[in-house]
Amino acid sequence: MTDPTPSAPTGPEAPTALTAAPGYQVRRLYQAYLAAWAREVDPVLTGPQFAVLQTVEAHPGQDQRSMAAAVALDTSTMADVARRLENRGLLARRTAAADGRRKLLYLTDAGKEALQEANHRARRLDTILLESFGEAERERFVVELKALADRWEELAEAA
Repeated sequence: MTDPTPSAPTGPEAPTALTAAPGYQVRRLYQAYLAAWAREVDPVLTGPQFAVLQTVEAHPGQDQRSMAAAVALDTSTMADVARRLENRGLLARRTAAADGRRKLLYLTDAGKEALQEANHRARRLDTILLESFGEAERERFVVELKALADRWEELAEAA
């Protein structure tokens, strides 16, 4: 005898016109990435904060504005991210001697430690996210993804 209870509705599927749009797929990827980041890397240290810490580690003493450009953040978002990292004791912001408006960024010891821990987990997440690709495919995919991001940024700046 079959169960007369109707199955739970699954909801509508996204139409083909939507699923064929690159922007829609990028948004889906980003949403999934944010969820995976919070679960696998750090529920407190956001991707932009991680990017700032990595970039400050690579270029200590650079000003906040140039760091914003390096990590693809607008200057007001960068100021907010830097302030939050400073409040958590992960980043030191020092006023430039030659120009009191410029803030120079440095990692604190706690910032170096947090970055080291998060970096290990972030690299593990990268492996998980790209495990369906072989080594050569993975490298090609990342190169193509970077080229696409560069092109879309050019289009955004031209608008």
